[in-house]
Amino acid sequence: MTLRAALVGMFAAAFICAYTYFNDGVLRQTMFVCNHMPTSVYGGLVLFLVLVNPLLGWITRKTRAAFRLLRPFTARELALVLALALPACCVPYSSMLRILPRMAMLPHHYAKTQIHWRWDQGDGSVKTPLDLVPKRMLADPGGDDDRALVGFVQGLRTDSCPISPGKVPWGAWRKTLFFWLPLFGLVWLALTGLALGMHTQWSRHEHLPYPIVQFTRALLPSDDEGRPSVFGNRWFWVSVSCVLLFHLNNFLHVYHPENLIPIRRVFDFSPLARLFPTFMRGGGWSLIRPRFYFAAVGIAYLLATDVSLSVGLGPFLFRYAGGVMANYGITMGGGTRFAPRIDTSLVFGGYVGMFMSLLYTGRHYYSNLARRVVFLPSIERIETSAVWGGRLFVGGFIVFVVDLCLLGLGWQIALIYASLTVIVFVVMGRIIAESGLFFIAPYIYPCVLIFGFFGEQALGPGILMIMFVLTCMLLVDPRETFMPYMVNVIKLSDDCKLKLGRTAALSVFTVFLGLSVAVPITLYFAYDRGVNWADGFATKSVPRFAADGAAKARQRLLAQDMLTRSEKISGWQRIATMKPDKHSTIAFGVALVGVLALAAIRLRFARWPLHPVLFLVWSGYAGYMMAWSFLLGCLLKVLTTRYGGAQAYQRIKPFMFGLIAGDMVAGLMVIVMGLIYNLVTGELPKTYWVLPG
Repeated sequence: MTLRAALVGMFAAAFICAYTYFNDGVLRQTMFVCNHMPTSVYGGLVLFLVLVNPLLGWITRKTRAAFRLLRPFTARELALVLALALPACCVPYSSMLRILPRMAMLPHHYAKTQIHWRWDQGDGSVKTPLDLVPKRMLADPGGDDDRALVGFVQGLRTDSCPISPGKVPWGAWRKTLFFWLPLFGLVWLALTGLALGMHTQWSRHEHLPYPIVQFTRALLPSDDEGRPSVFGNRWFWVSVSCVLLFHLNNFLHVYHPENLIPIRRVFDFSPLARLFPTFMRGGGWSLIRPRFYFAAVGIAYLLATDVSLSVGLGPFLFRYAGGVMANYGITMGGGTRFAPRIDTSLVFGGYVGMFMSLLYTGRHYYSNLARRVVFLPSIERIETSAVWGGRLFVGGFIVFVVDLCLLGLGWQIALIYASLTVIVFVVMGRIIAESGLFFIAPYIYPCVLIFGFFGEQALGPGILMIMFVLTCMLLVDPRETFMPYMVNVIKLSDDCKLKLGRTAALSVFTVFLGLSVAVPITLYFAYDRGVNWADGFATKSVPRFAADGAAKARQRLLAQDMLTRSEKISGWQRIATMKPDKHSTIAFGVALVGVLALAAIRLRFARWPLHPVLFLVWSGYAGYMMAWSFLLGCLLKVLTTRYGGAQAYQRIKPFMFGLIAGDMVAGLMVIVMGLIYNLVTGELPKTYWVLPG
């Protein structure tokens, strides 16, 4: 660990947090972070190793200097840079600052037009669901002479000149930021401790593949000149060149469709739809047009066959099951985002089942870790970083539950909500470690599962509204969440012989540094140009999810003459008045049992072809976007090992690394070219997606 590596890592994290909103929200082009394998970070790493490290090596040789700043970066130094830059990617857009400002302010805007949100109190006053949550959970719409809401919606710029930072109504955001930012920080600290505590079990006892870390290590320098060994393999450069030419041609076609012919990576098999009516009735349209992503094919090749097959096959089974249920008049996806649904319950049941399976598989290690956490001796040796990580998690989890209690949830609901939140993040980390699926978007929410099991009669609209707002902020779009980044960072740090505790602490510090950069820049751009209304999900949908769900629950309770009673129920009385949703509860149980059964079968039969990850990724946008690529990667591995053996598999590996690296560099290339186009023409760049957007 060197000072220059730490400074470069912090600078990279700060730049990511400073530039992402401008790229994604202002230029509206290929996302700068996009998923748990950011093209900006990994594409930048490849270019650094191709351009900068060789230049540093040349300077060192020519000058014969021992000046440390001019030496090529070593593998350990670059691992530290990545360890600081990657976790900060959770801050600037999709999973946090794309949502937080809009969710905190725009509900006040929609409250003026959504008539069904309003109800008369009987004393002449009118209330909305926004009155059911503590004021600090939302921004002050009337702050700074009503400029807070109007400026956020319309922008404060009156001419072509940007506004000065002093015109941003910072005071309207003070209370809500002082509430949400420490809460996010608390979750990050707890998850960091949990990742440290679970690392030994996952990495050394279970020997998980960590495919993204495999790719990263292949790129890191292997000699004093700062050159990776994979750069000496011609097949690596063949695949990189092919992928870059593919994307360059298709990117230029977007701007010059009359001069270039696009190369397809999406194929339309719609005419075959009539042959599979049940599959199509279940939503098979999302899979009848195969699309392929080079990076996903390369990742799938690195996996065990049962894992890649399950990731690819899962969405097909899910859609077919949906068609079978539709034949009986049961809709899997019926209902609103925050209502109990069969499809989301199936995924959440899988997550809980996987978490239970993880605890059972590592029960000996975790029991010894738990003893050390409470200062008792253990039978086996536990690393110091894991012990302190466990203590950090326990402390952070307790404070998180206390914060939820102070919001008014009651300690029973707060404990359940916090536990389910941890389960979601832990299983997402497990998915990235075991399958390398860098695009994870389960869209499962603790509030919905609690809603489905307890029912609105046992919770009341106030508790529901608080949980809905919490979920919108923490989990509504989990494609760039903290835990998967940290899981890979700890594994990479361990492989490169970095001190885990120190590296994790520095990573968390860098995330807070990035947060201090990203928050003011995000708010400034929002008030300078107005919120990005082209982003319909974050601007038009998410700010209405919570209030819509709470208002509908209140209307149902009022119609059943249960509203007053539901508002008075507290504590253990909620258990006595539970009224679970039948369909979603059954779906949850089916998926939970399915995961546990598959996990048990895999332990009993070594050649069993399916992995429990099937139940975790088989639903939703991310699942069907990645399915065909993982099936292709699985097929390539099976054919290679069957007809060429283990040696052929190893020989093809650099080619697959090149597919991944090509997508990463192409993504960064598109971002840079889009920026140049904007600077030269003053127009927004045209959209071209290297990876799913």
